[in-house]
Amino acid sequence: MKLFWIVLGLALLSCKEEKKVGPVQSVDTELGLYQETHRPQFHFTPPEKWMNDPNGLVYHQGVYHLFYQYYPEDIVWGPMHWGHAISKNMVYWENKPIALFPDEHGYIFSGSAVVDTNNSSGFGTVDNPPLVAIFTYHDVVGEKAGKDDFQTQGIAYSLDNGVTWVKYEGNPVVKNEGIRDFRDPKVFWNDKTNSWTMLLVAGDHLQIWQSPDLKDWDKVSEFGKNQGAHGGVWECPDMFPLKVEGTDMEKWVLLISINPGAPNGGSGTQYFVGDFDGTTFKSDQKEHKWIDWGTDNYAGVTYNNVPNNERVFIGWMSNWAYAQETPTEKWRSAMTLPRKLSLHRINDKFELVNYPLESLEEIRVPGSSEDITLGPELDKSLTFDHFNRSELKFKTSSQQFKLDFNNSLGEHLNLILDGEAQQFILDRSNSGKTTFDEDFAKNVQTMPIPDLPNGEYEVRILMDWSSVEIFINHGQYVMTAQIFPNEFYRNLMISNPGDVELKLDTFTIRPIKSIW
Repeated sequence: MKLFWIVLGLALLSCKEEKKVGPVQSVDTELGLYQETHRPQFHFTPPEKWMNDPNGLVYHQGVYHLFYQYYPEDIVWGPMHWGHAISKNMVYWENKPIALFPDEHGYIFSGSAVVDTNNSSGFGTVDNPPLVAIFTYHDVVGEKAGKDDFQTQGIAYSLDNGVTWVKYEGNPVVKNEGIRDFRDPKVFWNDKTNSWTMLLVAGDHLQIWQSPDLKDWDKVSEFGKNQGAHGGVWECPDMFPLKVEGTDMEKWVLLISINPGAPNGGSGTQYFVGDFDGTTFKSDQKEHKWIDWGTDNYAGVTYNNVPNNERVFIGWMSNWAYAQETPTEKWRSAMTLPRKLSLHRINDKFELVNYPLESLEEIRVPGSSEDITLGPELDKSLTFDHFNRSELKFKTSSQQFKLDFNNSLGEHLNLILDGEAQQFILDRSNSGKTTFDEDFAKNVQTMPIPDLPNGEYEVRILMDWSSVEIFINHGQYVMTAQIFPNEFYRNLMISNPGDVELKLDTFTIRPIKSIW
């Protein structure tokens, strides 16, 4: 990890006591906060400093909690805390004080949170059940000394819906027998065993643990030593059941982030579809499947305790290949839009689909629509105030098109559907600021689309100041990427590179309001 040793000296101090850092800065547009160059306007970002993985995603008492990996002293990775924000609709976010601080056991790495409804932990009462956070302790002193057991699992609880937290005096609750990468606990209530289940990554595979009370844990199984992509370390597991759309069949989905080893370089998140008997996950899946083919959707996990058992996903919108070099000054990193996950059977294969929540409608402004028809090798130019806070959507049956978003500085973001090659291409190599990192500058991303419908399908593009998210066929194919244009894209050239007519029906551009 870049700059790790630079911050090592700071770590030795940060882990000795809980540093009393006040609330994160409140939003004040008069001072320019949330108005800086490249600041996303409808994605969550911290008011200042460094952020990475989403943590502790849980819904409780009408509030969606978003905790996240946070370093409050710099815009590069450092001693990890849990930052905190809340929302009532997954659109507008309210920043809260830092939730968890490093202590004598180490940094506070990624993890999850649950509502202990039956007070199995004894931290609260049945009338006031506790929120319990489960996280990885990272002992940087032990790591520097050459030990392999420097990552353990700890817990903390809150009796006021996440406002204040108390760490369990018996931490760590899961010790380490010598695995260097032993982290990122995802916990959920397991109805099959009437107990808690914990997922932990152990280097290159998954471990599954169980507990009656969130304090005493036993390992019950493993998965993945010989399955899935293994180009890097496994991280941030998640597992949940989903009904296959249109059927009563239920399957289990396992998410595993991997760094490096993603299909377009650096970080990415793979998934497996299989079955879980309460202790063991099995999948006969042979191919590698990715929740998002873009470079900038990593460490994503889903919410616990969401009403109607919906499965809502958020990812960190960056990539470890260049995350600490992106051209922002006050803050660094954003989250993806929250997305609803669903499982579909397409051409006799199980596919995990992800698509923005309907609540996004709250900030979409009405726009104009038109049907666009272009003959072979023709193009059409459109102008818009700025595409970098907009939604573009259309329906088509065409298998080839090119969308070129550009500005007066000659910067271009190209999105290309090549049906003959069965791939979608995102080219950001001349999209704006790119030279801050070699991996970012050379990046032309491709996504295979072998099962694109022969008939009509939807293309939906959501573009913010420094990101683009593309959803094809309602989220069957998805790409997320950061972009850093030096001025807003105000022009769009639509081209037909094929030899048959291109039709884009109900082509709509809608502005999106700022959530700040």
